[in-house]
Amino acid sequence: MAERRRYRSVSGGELAFAVLGLPLGVLGGAYAVAVLYAGVLLSLTVLGLPFVVAALLGARRLGGLHRWLVGRLLREEVPAPPPLPRPSGVFARGRAVLTDPVAWRTLLYLLVRLPLGVLGFLAVVVLPLGSVWLVGFPLWVRMMEPGPRSIGLLDLGAVPVGLAVLAVVPAAVRALGGADRALARALLGPVRSQQRVRQLENARAILLAENTDRLRGLERDLHDGTQAQLVALAITLSLADDVLAEGVPSAGGPAGGVPVGGVPTGGVSSVDGPAGSGGPDLGRLRTLVDRARGQTDDTIAGLRRLTRGIHPVALDGGLAQALPGLTATSPVPVDVRLDLRERPEEVIERAVYFCAAELLTNVAKHSGARSAELTVTAADGRVRLTVSDDGRGGAAIGAGTGLAGLAERLAVVDGTLWVDSPPGGPTVVGAELPGRL
Repeated sequence: MAERRRYRSVSGGELAFAVLGLPLGVLGGAYAVAVLYAGVLLSLTVLGLPFVVAALLGARRLGGLHRWLVGRLLREEVPAPPPLPRPSGVFARGRAVLTDPVAWRTLLYLLVRLPLGVLGFLAVVVLPLGSVWLVGFPLWVRMMEPGPRSIGLLDLGAVPVGLAVLAVVPAAVRALGGADRALARALLGPVRSQQRVRQLENARAILLAENTDRLRGLERDLHDGTQAQLVALAITLSLADDVLAEGVPSAGGPAGGVPVGGVPTGGVSSVDGPAGSGGPDLGRLRTLVDRARGQTDDTIAGLRRLTRGIHPVALDGGLAQALPGLTATSPVPVDVRLDLRERPEEVIERAVYFCAAELLTNVAKHSGARSAELTVTAADGRVRLTVSDDGRGGAAIGAGTGLAGLAERLAVVDGTLWVDSPPGGPTVVGAELPGRL
C-alpha cells in the first residue's frame, strides 16, 4: 500500500521538470541536430572542424545545465564528468575535444531528451486539461448548443473516461521522471572507464586513510598499553632484585658464610635464612613474583589482541572456522548458517570477517534485538554475507551506525552493501563481494 501511494504521489520538482522539459527539449534537440547537420556539411571545408569543436564545448556546458536541473528538481545527483584535458598546442586541444566522449554523449542526451520532454509536457499539461474537458463535456456541449438536448452515451462515457485519465496522470509523470533520471545517469555522468578510475581513486584514498588510522591506533595501543605493561614488569622485576640483594651480604662480610681463603667462615647462608637473620623477605618476594607473572599474562593478552586486529588467527582455517568463533563472543545469540563451496582470497576473507564483526557489533549496540542470524555463502565466484536481527529497525547507511564507512571499505574490494530496515524491524544488512580480485 505504501509503495502504491509513493508511486501515485508526484513531487513539485517532477512537475516543474516536466513543464520545463518541452522548451528545454526543443532547444537542446534543435542544437544537437544543427551541430550534426552543420558539422556534416562543413566537414569538407576549413570551418568544419573549428565549428564542431566549438559545438562540442557548448554541448558540455548544456550537459552541466541539465545535470544541475536533474539534481535540483528530480533529486538525482549525477556525478560530474572529469574536466576536459588541456594539452599544449591548438591542434592537440582540438583533438582532445573531438575525441571527448562526454560531449558526444551529451549530444545524444539532447536528442533523446526531446521526445521525453514532449511526453512530459503532455502528461503534465495536456492530459489534465483533457480530463477536465471530458469530465465537463456534458456541460460544455449544452453551453455551446442552446436548446434542450438529451443525455446520450457520449455524455455518460465522457465523465468516467476523464476521471480515468486524471488518475493516470501521476503515474505517467513519475514514470517519465524515472526515465529522465535513468537517461541522465546513463549519458550525463562520466563514462564507465572514468567511473572506474574515480572508484579506484576513492578506494585508494580510503585504503590509505584506513591504513594510516590503523597504524596510528596500533602505535597508540603499543605505547599506552603494551609498553606501559612492560615498564611495569621491569619495575616489578627490579624490586624483586632489590629484595634479593637485601638478603645477600657484601663479599668478605662476617655473616655471609663466604669462604675466606677457600675455608668456610661457618656463617649461616643468607639465602636460606629468615628475614630477621639477614635473608630475603620471602613473602614480599613471592608477592612481587606473582605480580610479575600477572603483568606478563596481561602483556601477552594485549599482544594477542593487537595481532588479532591485524590478522585474526582464526582466519588461517578459513571463514568456516573464524565466523563461529566470532559469533560466540556476541552478547546477542546468533544463528550461523554457512554455505562455503569455494574459499575466497585471503583479502576477501578478511573483509568478510571484519564486516561481520562490525555488523554484529551494531546489532548488540543499536538494535535492541533478542536474536540475530548470520548467513554467508561462497559460490560461483561471489561471496554474500547477510546479518539479520529482530530489533527495532530504522538502520540506514549514513545514520550514525558506521554503515557508511563500512560501505566505503567494502568498495575497496569491489564489494557493495545494502540495508533493509523498516521502522519496527526486522533489519537485514547484506554485503556482496567477489570471490577473487
